[in-house]
Amino acid sequence: MLIRLAELKDTEKIAKNNVMLAEESENIEICYERAVEGVEKVIEDINKGFYLIAEENGEIIGQIMITYEWSDWKARQIWWLQSIYVKKKHRRKGIMKLLINEIIKMALENNVILLRLYVHENNKNAMNAYEKIDLKRTPYFIYEMKVQ
Repeated sequence: MLIRLAELKDTEKIAKNNVMLAEESENIEICYERAVEGVEKVIEDINKGFYLIAEENGEIIGQIMITYEWSDWKARQIWWLQSIYVKKKHRRKGIMKLLINEIIKMALENNVILLRLYVHENNKNAMNAYEKIDLKRTPYFIYEMKVQ
């Protein structure tokens, strides 16, 4: 298995995983074409974030997208873990943990102070997986406002 940064050639595979992720984690359908556009924009512009993928025999079997937040309170960057997905037949084999461990190494090299993620309140399997690898629940709630 190879853990590496995603490249433009990976766009469609990552977008397909994102479609499956939305369906499995939140029971929603997202537009594949829009997902392709979104993935492509991240891969083309490191200022938006990056994807780390787990690849086996040319297949992307796991992925994480990282986006950035600047903390003026801590004067350091926070990385948000997003679009975490491991294909069903590869789950419970430590792939997510391998990806997270690589992210931790990268975060340390880049002076990142925290890793954060949000999870849908009904996604109990994900919550259990995150707690097993030492992510802790925080007292924060997420609010949002649509502007378009």
